[in-house]
Amino acid sequence: MPEATILNAVIIIGVILVSMTLHEAMHGFVAYLLGDDTAKLEGRLTINPLKHIDPFLTILLPLTLALVHLPIFGGAKPVPFRPDRVRYGEWGAALVAISGPLTNLLLAFVVFGVAALLGDNPSYFSSSNVLSTILSYGVVINLGFFVFNMIPLPPLDGSRVLYALAPDPVRRGMEYIEQYGLLFVFAFVLLVSSFIGQYISTAIQFFIDVFSKIFIL
Repeated sequence: MPEATILNAVIIIGVILVSMTLHEAMHGFVAYLLGDDTAKLEGRLTINPLKHIDPFLTILLPLTLALVHLPIFGGAKPVPFRPDRVRYGEWGAALVAISGPLTNLLLAFVVFGVAALLGDNPSYFSSSNVLSTILSYGVVINLGFFVFNMIPLPPLDGSRVLYALAPDPVRRGMEYIEQYGLLFVFAFVLLVSSFIGQYISTAIQFFIDVFSKIFIL
């Protein structure tokens, strides 16, 4: 395997671990602030990446997508929380859910800003040096995680927003789907992978264009 490919894989894994660890830790932190200590009791209120890794969603899926030059997205082992214990009912649960993806969006924005201040242009993927590669992956990976996890399908984070808005029959259907957890996500990715790739690629470019206007690139 060429050295450049190995270096890319190491950088991708490093960015993924940092991004998803902060994503999952934020779920637990917000749940704790809203009155549910389930994540803390189960040792998930931590920035130790080993506590949050799902072998397929966190490592294999995003790394494979990156190596075949497709939009990078993925997830992690969901942080446990009890919606019935958080304040503000379904809206509190929705806040716990979206805190993870919003963390990724904020990370992408900050990394983009750092790159712009250093004179790099993260509006396009750069691999001119190691730092540029890290910053570029920092932007696209976090945006990919944000967009993918905000899809309103159980058990992805965006479904919790739909829970707060949906009528009871729709909620019951979503609860049924959620029983199958990551298996459902795996099947969904396989069945509509080309559509997801196009959707995520378009959404990533939208946010990059917005960031570019903010930082006047």
